[in-house]
Amino acid sequence: MILVIDFGSQYNQLIARRIREHRVYCQIEPPWIQIDDIRAMAPEGIILSGGPASIYENGSPKVDEAIFDLGIPVLGICYGLHYMANALGGEVRQAEKREYGLAQLDIEHATGIFKGMQSPTRCWMSHGDIIEALPKGFRSIGSTANTRMAAIENATQGFYGLQFHPEVSHTAKGKKMLSNFLFEVCGCKRTWTMKSFVKHAVEEIRSEVGDRRVILGLSGGVDSSVTALVLHEAIGKNLICIFVDNGLLRKGEAGEVQSVFREHFKLNLRFVRARRRFLTNLKGVEDPEKKRKIIGRTFIEAFEEEAAKLKDVGFLGQGTLYPDIIESQSAFGGPSVVIKSHHNVGGLPKKMRLKLIEPLKHLFKDEVRRLGKELGLPEDLIWRHPFPGPGLAIRIIGKVTQARLSVLRKADGILLEEIRAAGLYEKLWQSFAVLLPLKSVGIMGDQRTYEDIVAIRAVTSKDAMTADWARLPHAVLGKISNRMINEVRGVNRVVYDISSKPPSTIEWE
Repeated sequence: MILVIDFGSQYNQLIARRIREHRVYCQIEPPWIQIDDIRAMAPEGIILSGGPASIYENGSPKVDEAIFDLGIPVLGICYGLHYMANALGGEVRQAEKREYGLAQLDIEHATGIFKGMQSPTRCWMSHGDIIEALPKGFRSIGSTANTRMAAIENATQGFYGLQFHPEVSHTAKGKKMLSNFLFEVCGCKRTWTMKSFVKHAVEEIRSEVGDRRVILGLSGGVDSSVTALVLHEAIGKNLICIFVDNGLLRKGEAGEVQSVFREHFKLNLRFVRARRRFLTNLKGVEDPEKKRKIIGRTFIEAFEEEAAKLKDVGFLGQGTLYPDIIESQSAFGGPSVVIKSHHNVGGLPKKMRLKLIEPLKHLFKDEVRRLGKELGLPEDLIWRHPFPGPGLAIRIIGKVTQARLSVLRKADGILLEEIRAAGLYEKLWQSFAVLLPLKSVGIMGDQRTYEDIVAIRAVTSKDAMTADWARLPHAVLGKISNRMINEVRGVNRVVYDISSKPPSTIEWE
């Protein structure tokens, strides 16, 4: 495995993803990780990430300098380079000219991290500091017009430093550089597969859980579905899945969950019918944050009531993913800027007195999908578009009623049918319908109508951090609109959302 020390770079997740693309396991930890913990991890190499600080500033993040005495290779990127140079006796100062964006890198020595590479090559810079003097034993192996020492090495000890970011796609040979570090310098093996992950996860779960029981809130989304299958593989009937039907689901979802998990996979599934409770609690509520809180609180109440009927339960399973942890807790409390909080992260209701078990907490979404395939999850669930916890309630702008849910559920069903029929479903990150709190005038059968407006939202994305509106074919949009207006009573107008994220969000509420 490779250990990444989080110095606050916005690209930390990308570093981890790039390493895992080479089938090498990677884990991100904060700079205050204890050296004994690092030794226990036994990494083949360490990567020191970039970050917004300057090494000479008070309070700049630092990791235990004993990492340089472990006898394993270290790669410093941007701030990580500056930290390494400073810690080993070099000198770092503010640059006279800052360097951001594309730059031409002249490779002076095609060895180590640059093995097999031709000069010049394109790289992506983002810095305002430079190395003034190298530590003992180092030499410069690459430069740009503005940065004399853009890449350095101490090949004897396996220490390398890059002023630019090899993990971003703008650095033309970045993947090759990381590959060289992993295999030429660190001697890693390509052993990170979903099959190996399952074996390791099952052993860990059995060791931790023993004969106790685990409860899991199963939604039918890919994260909770794969979590359920991993836990089931490890402990069988000692996993109890609780599905809460909140009445806010898409067309046919409740039945599909029961069919797949109870009948096909033979999971121990308890079905809680709570539609009336959710709708009663949401009556008259328009504010989206109030909706979310009411739905979250109602879900916990329904879940706890069902869980209270069970005995010998010691754990709560959750489908938390690695980006959830990094975004919510800044890499476990690291110096990265918090992007968003996440409902899966941050503990349990105190009265439940259960330990948390999160078998997917070190995986990214694409890895979870590969894991689902390894475990035999049906393709339509593996590639299911993300669906928010509050469900259709936050895709109804304004008050949530049974009648409005019925309209949206039918419109959304038509949208998904046509997206799939056009072969577009797996090309999109998300596609869904939104019911607006507006009515418009129309004409049907020579009569005036005054009915609802449905908005269509379809986006492309790799990780939901940014997203662009999908350029759906006009013929597909036309068919969707025609079917919605003809088949969904109460709708007389359909519009298409052409906003990107940022500045808009993917969901409307």
